[in-house]
Amino acid sequence: MFMQIHFLTSYHATLLNRDDAGLAKRIVFGGTPRLRVSSQCQKRHWRQWMLDRTDLPAGLRSRHFFSRELKRRVVDAGVDQDMAHALILHLAKGILTAAGEKEALDKGTLDMKQPVLLGQPEAEYFTKLIKEAAEQGGEDAAKRRLDDRINEGKKNFKALLRQAGIHSAEAGFEGALFGRFVTSDVLSRVDAPVHVAHAFTTHALDTEVDFFTVVDDLAGDEETGAAHANDMELGAGIFSGYVVVDIPLLVSNLTGCNRAEWQDQDHAAARALLDLLVHAVAQVSPGAKLGATAPYARAECVVLETGRSQPRSLANAYLQPVRLDASRAHPMEESVGAMAKYLGALEAMYGDHDGTRYVASLHPWPRAKEPVLPLQEAVGRSLDDLFRRKT
Repeated sequence: MFMQIHFLTSYHATLLNRDDAGLAKRIVFGGTPRLRVSSQCQKRHWRQWMLDRTDLPAGLRSRHFFSRELKRRVVDAGVDQDMAHALILHLAKGILTAAGEKEALDKGTLDMKQPVLLGQPEAEYFTKLIKEAAEQGGEDAAKRRLDDRINEGKKNFKALLRQAGIHSAEAGFEGALFGRFVTSDVLSRVDAPVHVAHAFTTHALDTEVDFFTVVDDLAGDEETGAAHANDMELGAGIFSGYVVVDIPLLVSNLTGCNRAEWQDQDHAAARALLDLLVHAVAQVSPGAKLGATAPYARAECVVLETGRSQPRSLANAYLQPVRLDASRAHPMEESVGAMAKYLGALEAMYGDHDGTRYVASLHPWPRAKEPVLPLQEAVGRSLDDLFRRKT
């Protein structure tokens, strides 16, 4: 079962996503250069917005998880500072270091070499393990106890968490949505149920270099010229975006169940996150140079699809770029119309899909078979369809 989100958002003069040279990111599609916003950029802004609007446990993507989060918890649980440091180091090495690899963290600071996404439930579980080990009577005995539990975890870390009474997403709601990739022998990889495409303009790229200067307020009359001069690339356009959510995997990540049993679970958390996700997609703007460009906009067309069929993007509706010509129709209406036309062509070739489709749009939707609704109603109907349909 899948939910697909297709959206169109128009931005004024902005610099939404920069490359390593400070230029607007771009991609060639259909032989025509377009402006682009990376999936990573979009997900980061959506994630930050959602964090403030959910009570689900959050994850911690940090190099300092063991040094600043776990050590504080362990010491607060009554373990001596030196013992806590030694046992956290031993646990971390066992969790993060696969055979033959270099050590993954600094012995003195307990800081990792690179950020790893770990969840609050995992922090609680690791604290319990170390406290239990510290009660064995001596550092050597404590380390042997940790080794035994680490070896158990190598077989099935998720099962170990469930045995400890932890059933929520071990990498926090971010991991439940966007996954966690690890090479560790112990930490469980969390596959991402939310798949995000790079957004790109429905029309050809058209940018401009903005030259700007800074005036020194304390400069004397004899000092002429600017105190500082620089430039940045700005672009405007209508961006097409696409998101797919694997619903059984999302429920599995949130509840710890086997994905085949997703329909038998409590769906409240999944519904709440999907509702937040659609609204984040529709109204949260990625953007560099916030103070200089105010890059805030909302999607003007959102198409929500639910069903069991293999997802498919509608990006090829813009393989031939939309022409931005004042003598033609409104450019957003052209983009909306191109999406609807391509959808009709797919249906003529493959047949109609097995699920439901709802549209929220400021512009005419040229297909009578899909109802055009306020966004919240479209989201609500889509979620009702998802969580009452049997596979």
